[in-house]
Amino acid sequence: MVSELPTKNRETGVRPPGSRRPRAAELALAPIAVLLILAVLARPQLVSLLDRPAVANWATVFVAVAVQALPFLVLGVTVSAVIAAFVSPATLSRVFPDRPVYAVPVAALAGAALPGCECGSVPIARRLMSRGVTPAAALTFLLSAPAINPVVLVATAVAFPGQPEMVAARFVASLIAAVAVGLAWTMIGRGDLLALATRPAAPSRHRPIQVFMQTAQHDFLSAGGYLVIGAGAAASLQTAVPRSVVDMFAQSPIFSVLALAVLAVVLALCSEADAFVAAGLKQFSLTARLAFLVVGPMVDVKLIALQAGTFGRAFTLRFAPLTFVCALGSASLVGWWML
Repeated sequence: MVSELPTKNRETGVRPPGSRRPRAAELALAPIAVLLILAVLARPQLVSLLDRPAVANWATVFVAVAVQALPFLVLGVTVSAVIAAFVSPATLSRVFPDRPVYAVPVAALAGAALPGCECGSVPIARRLMSRGVTPAAALTFLLSAPAINPVVLVATAVAFPGQPEMVAARFVASLIAAVAVGLAWTMIGRGDLLALATRPAAPSRHRPIQVFMQTAQHDFLSAGGYLVIGAGAAASLQTAVPRSVVDMFAQSPIFSVLALAVLAVVLALCSEADAFVAAGLKQFSLTARLAFLVVGPMVDVKLIALQAGTFGRAFTLRFAPLTFVCALGSASLVGWWML
């Protein structure tokens, strides 16, 4: 008789030694493995599909966006993991002044010097609040870190070769938007909305190298998935959407900016990779593409969900619209001025 391995004691609810729950990363790898197997089995059909011009064009755009963005995505995830593992929140908290009017600009510049992805900046901001940093400064850091860090700016320069004004416009517009949101929160923000974040954070029981590996693995799987979705959306927009529809939005100075801002919220791209997607939207003006680059790292669907889970739904319902309005307004003004 073959004995079954017990997974859980029904009376005590305790798992026996040697058994464990599957990790989230392992569960995330399962659909990837299934897709790879299906791709191998369907290889003849895929090859025949690539003979069609539309499919070939879609595949070319998709691969170009993904391959160009991947090195910057890996670099950004690595830097974010280093910060999460080896830079303590206490060290960061000593950087910020006590008065919000001074702490907000300092936090914005600190975000530029300490790069991190959108997913990583949310828990860092929560840890800052739990260590006594004023909420407005922590929220400013949350917005600026993924938007204007060196990795993102270099990626933007590579995606827009010969257009340094695009890099400068992204830096200025994102910095203004982050500071505007931080200062606005000092006036209209409610302290009770951040009650969850201001509770003392429990210290990590893992060694720094374990934190580094877990953070890098989680961020890469998460951000990589959004990169694939974004590359596919950009390729689909270039291939499937009729040119007349795209031109209708692209030719309108107002609707083009608003359309790409909303698209940035929906696609939820990683900030290290979004410049390559924006560069492929050649029908739209530079100002519209700037709105895409400024809005995306500050407010998108995955950030809204992450902020709701970290800070609470009531906070997110107020903070997300404020961020969207400030980011869209800053991008429009800076684009009109610099581009």
